[in-house]
Amino acid sequence: TNMKLHRSVFAVIIAVLLFFTSCKKNQLGGKSTVQGQVAHHEKPIPFARVFIKFNAKEFPGSDTSLYDSKFRTAGEGKYSFTCYKGDYYLYAYGYDQSIMANVKGGLYVKVRTNEDITANLAVTED
Repeated sequence: TNMKLHRSVFAVIIAVLLFFTSCKKNQLGGKSTVQGQVAHHEKPIPFARVFIKFNAKEFPGSDTSLYDSKFRTAGEGKYSFTCYKGDYYLYAYGYDQSIMANVKGGLYVKVRTNEDITANLAVTED
């Protein structure tokens, strides 16, 4: 019976490890949604480039090759993506036609499971 006890404990440990390692985190997909608008002084920035860094709470820098995903906003500066719980840093840049200047900015977003977040991303001149 001592051997059965060891096997049971071992099976429980393996089950717990599999459970915790199978929880997806810090990646796209999932049932949480982050949406918002890229804007400069509340003016939408159409077709801005938005970059996502997974598992990041602080600005990773302006080298966009270091980011994990990217997309463009819609014509009214809006964006939306689905993801799993985790920490995400969003960095955007675009062009404000009204002042004829490049604009950029970033935002940290913490996402919980099955959460819908509105995260408007403010950008400023270079």
